[in-house]
Amino acid sequence: MKVAAVQHDIVWEDREANFRRLAPQVGRAAAAGAELVLLTETFSTGFSMTPGIGEPEDGPSAGFLATQAAEHGVWVGGSCPEIAPGGGGEDGGKAGLPYNSFVLAGPEGTTHRYRKLHPFTHGGEHERFRAGEGPVTVEIGGLRVTPFVCYDLRFADVFWHAAPDTDLYVVVANWPAARRLHWQTLLQARAIENQAYVVGCNRVGTAGDGTEHTGDSRIVSPMGELLATAAGTETLVLADVDAAEVAATRDRLRFLPDRRG
Repeated sequence: MKVAAVQHDIVWEDREANFRRLAPQVGRAAAAGAELVLLTETFSTGFSMTPGIGEPEDGPSAGFLATQAAEHGVWVGGSCPEIAPGGGGEDGGKAGLPYNSFVLAGPEGTTHRYRKLHPFTHGGEHERFRAGEGPVTVEIGGLRVTPFVCYDLRFADVFWHAAPDTDLYVVVANWPAARRLHWQTLLQARAIENQAYVVGCNRVGTAGDGTEHTGDSRIVSPMGELLATAAGTETLVLADVDAAEVAATRDRLRFLPDRRG
């Protein structure tokens, strides 16, 4: 399967502007043969903490992903701020706050959601967003795909626990330029230690709060090799991934059965 990470800039808190900018980029990825097309974390708003930034499930951002998936006959995913139906119940006084939800839309109208497990406390996300409850794995054409969002990348244990059921990890992000070495290194580490593909899809440009982003999107093999990389401009990152290669790597180097904890 060919996977595409759309490395893009984001217009701050302007969904319609982002939809207009991103639709042609999804189209180019599909035309290049991608069956799974990834947009960044908070692709439609930027990493905003503005009260009221949340939208309903199946709101405009999820609708955009579904429309693009149906139009191009591919899977399309990215994260957006979503409020669960009914406000999501009580959670330490956070009822009514949104989740940072990775929404994955399929070409036949199916939709899957993963809610970011680790709000970015250092940036105050824990005060404006609720935490999800656990990983989600979706099978796409025989490939088992497990998505994570940005700060999740720092927590190896959740990747470890998902590894037996994962061929490809997806990490969408608004990772800052100031810590780009961490991003690059951790993506390769997660691939090597779990013997699985990792796709990192990060934004470029300057956020509304002044944070700079340099992209560095990449696709990493189960052996840690860089299959495709990008620098600091809007571009597509494309590579083929194969579940058989994951199985062969794990059979050849049987590290995972020795893992403890």
